[in-house]
Amino acid sequence: MATSSKAKKKTVRIASGRKRARQDVKLNAANTALRSKFRTAVKGVLKAVASGDKSKAGDTFKTAQAVIDSIADKGIFHKNKASRIKSRLSAKIKALAPAQAAA
Repeated sequence: MATSSKAKKKTVRIASGRKRARQDVKLNAANTALRSKFRTAVKGVLKAVASGDKSKAGDTFKTAQAVIDSIADKGIFHKNKASRIKSRLSAKIKALAPAQAAA
């Protein structure tokens, strides 16, 4: 069962349904952009952690934290998911400290 990239859309007859379809297109675009911004912020923190620079990782984490919280507030992700991601990123940053002290 192959699916095409352009799915056949049903035409809605009721005016409120047509309006809802128009609004859904805009909302979908906005949510997609925010999800992309979220992924970029998380990748930035992970890249800083991978480089081993704790101060840079901390700075990028602060900016990522704001992005993650705003997305959770808008309901794109559940608040628990946002909290879990922040916790995991924070743990990775904290794990850099012993490596820096030993070196």
